[in-house]
Amino acid sequence: MRHVLDETDRRIAAALVASPRASWREVARCLGLSERTVVRRVALLYADGTLRATVVRNPARFPHLIPVALRISCRPNKIRQVAHALARRTDTVWVDILGGGDEISTIFFLEGPEARNNLLLRDLPATDAVGSWTAHTLLRVFPTAFRWTAGLLSPAELAELAPDPAPPTEPSYTQADVDTALIAGLTDDGRATYTDLARRAGTTALTARRRLEALMEGQVLRLATELDLALLGAQTEALLWIAVQPGALQDTAQTLSIHPHVRFCAATTGPANLVVAVAAANLDALYAFLTGTVGPLNGVTAIDTTPLLATVKRTGLIRH
Repeated sequence: MRHVLDETDRRIAAALVASPRASWREVARCLGLSERTVVRRVALLYADGTLRATVVRNPARFPHLIPVALRISCRPNKIRQVAHALARRTDTVWVDILGGGDEISTIFFLEGPEARNNLLLRDLPATDAVGSWTAHTLLRVFPTAFRWTAGLLSPAELAELAPDPAPPTEPSYTQADVDTALIAGLTDDGRATYTDLARRAGTTALTARRRLEALMEGQVLRLATELDLALLGAQTEALLWIAVQPGALQDTAQTLSIHPHVRFCAATTGPANLVVAVAAANLDALYAFLTGTVGPLNGVTAIDTTPLLATVKRTGLIRH
């Protein structure tokens, strides 16, 4: 994994964050580069693990999934051990170490009520290093926040690569036989070729392509490019746990989700009914966001800002 990227690499990476399966030709045209330059540079970025492509299920389209955000208090001398144990679980999507090094934030996609109850009533109580926790069910995730690019793409470039998604044409999702294999293949490699996906699913490349397009149009899946956000200039990350008056929750979430610093935004259960992940250039930028963007919102009644100290897992991928 790289520790520094030059400006061209940063813009290519930002383009792939915005559109994880964009063709090299599309990226080159959007950024004003030659296709050869994009191919040469991006091959190295994927080869050394700086960029990794994957896919995340949309829990709103899988009725059995229960998306839960947990804030877990741990003994500081055991926090990395607990964080890595959580990251190894297949049902965790994000695992971050927060604040003063005694708290973990994680997002679970739990496979039904039994899995939720086992986690909260059996697994966490049996972990000696865990002191307490609070659980917040994610009620609605606002997808516009996934268009975060660290400000490295202009609005026109972003619109060209990743236009605003249209509402799903089908109100419900009916899983096809090939979907499980396609999702597994994309989870391992979000840029796997249609031929590779077809081989894994036991179908044709054309069928794999059509089915993936249907899954994306139905917002069943979210393609993702994972990288260290600091490489794109975001040196300060924080989670904001915001209490919002119920009547203002929708408007507040929509306002925050389109801000350039916001990379995740979801309405939740609990006293803090909105969780927002922020990635900013520095502490001054975070302060400006809190005072200039969150502060004027009339519906906000309280906010708890927790800096991220370390990321252990992101979009289902363990950090190396």
